[in-house]
Amino acid sequence: MDRRSFLSQIPLAAAGAAVAADNTAPDFSFAELGVADLAPRLADGSLEAVSLAQAYLDRIKSIDAAGPQLRSVIELNPDALEIARALDQERAAKGVRGPLHGVPVLIKDNIATADRMATTAGSLALVGAKAPRDAHLVSRLRAAGAVILGKTNLSEWANIRSTRATSGWSARGGFTKHAYALDRNPSGSSSGSGTAAAASLATLAVGTETDGSITSPASVQNLVGLKPTVGLVSRDGIVPISHSQDTAGPMVRSVHDCAVLLAALAGHDARDAATKPMASRASVDYVAALQGERGLKGARIGVARGFFTQHDRVDPVIEEALRTLKSLGAVIVDPVELPPAERYGAAEFEILLTECKHGLNAYLAEFGAGAPVKTLADVIAFNQREAAREMPYFSQELFVQAQEKGGLASAPYRKAVETCRREARGGLMRAFSKHKLDAIVAPTGGLAWLTDTVNGDHYSASFTAPAAVAGFPHLTVPAGWALGLPVGLSFVGTAWSEATLLRLGHAFEQATKQRRAPQFLASVGRPGS
Repeated sequence: MDRRSFLSQIPLAAAGAAVAADNTAPDFSFAELGVADLAPRLADGSLEAVSLAQAYLDRIKSIDAAGPQLRSVIELNPDALEIARALDQERAAKGVRGPLHGVPVLIKDNIATADRMATTAGSLALVGAKAPRDAHLVSRLRAAGAVILGKTNLSEWANIRSTRATSGWSARGGFTKHAYALDRNPSGSSSGSGTAAAASLATLAVGTETDGSITSPASVQNLVGLKPTVGLVSRDGIVPISHSQDTAGPMVRSVHDCAVLLAALAGHDARDAATKPMASRASVDYVAALQGERGLKGARIGVARGFFTQHDRVDPVIEEALRTLKSLGAVIVDPVELPPAERYGAAEFEILLTECKHGLNAYLAEFGAGAPVKTLADVIAFNQREAAREMPYFSQELFVQAQEKGGLASAPYRKAVETCRREARGGLMRAFSKHKLDAIVAPTGGLAWLTDTVNGDHYSASFTAPAAVAGFPHLTVPAGWALGLPVGLSFVGTAWSEATLLRLGHAFEQATKQRRAPQFLASVGRPGS
């Protein structure tokens, strides 16, 4: 028996014993089902949207609020069933709008909705804020016929408050658990979207990323996650960190679902200048781009060895993935050189803090009506007053540093932008040009760490920074298992190359089929446990 066959049969006991949780999930007939499974049944009326929405709501009640208590959903949409029922009536009278008609979606709680749900980024400081309108991507989801079931928990303020933060925690939502090992961290900041998608609490989930917040939680929870090119999906109505790097994207269980959801999210928005290229770009059929296993034939794939983890159980999974890529007809260029993230890490930090102050003040002015805060300075003061609730585990030193930054015309900021453009974006472009590549691959990151409220997160190696800082697309796909935990393979491309990345990722996914449903184990990989 070869290594891949062994792992596919025992995905959650690769090394060390697994410890069963006290509460297991009841049987769920829609677990692991995607749009391709559900859309035909919704379209012909053999499955009603209201029944599907109710089933997911019951699932959330049984394992998110109770059972393993995943706590990935911070708030349910009180109008979800009414919306689903109206969509059923519309289908019967007029037919379907498209593949998302009646499909349940969960979105991260930093994406504004002008309904009875709150938009708080997990912070008590934004409780009471009333969004004047839906975020652009929410409007697109509604227009596509999606049923927004609720909002997902997140690392508060999308992990920009402290260097010692614990991912998956927010003052409003508490701790989100990892679906495969309840004592491990779901990674951030789209932790709730990751756990919810992994646990089949909705058909689809949406996260946001500044650097790693889609791709890292997707990788550690055996998901497909896509951080699009900055500007493919509007940032309007999203609680910001950095206009240079922020974007929303899919967190789902298959590449096909990723393609369907991306098609709904992507589009020009007059309110977001970054989307201006979308007004003149030809529309892309992301689903049609998928070609099964033949999608890798002739593709030139570079290997970023400088971003491997050096973990003796993780990197061999990626080596096996490289052999699979080659067996499917890809031309492997190994290695390709990229500037190490250390060359631009300080510059990225300068950009994030400077843009955070600018962007958050602007967001609060437009979307913060009704909240007790109007500026970043107000948020800092609120957190100090409410320290017992807002800062029981870690502080807000990054907010304080952001408040002290100059504006977007300051010399340190302009220098940082130039450094990131030269090192991250320029480094990727040089590698793609030199080797005529279709994508660059590496492990998305290391394994999920034990949640630690004393020391905070224990991130290890990561391949998220190059694409994040460059504003380029980054797709992670399940690659295999190590010590009972998921490992992701990243595909990074140049701007607007999402269709290519989806084609390559789909070919790899179909050949390997490493997606597995979680068993909500209390722990994995502990010898003698």
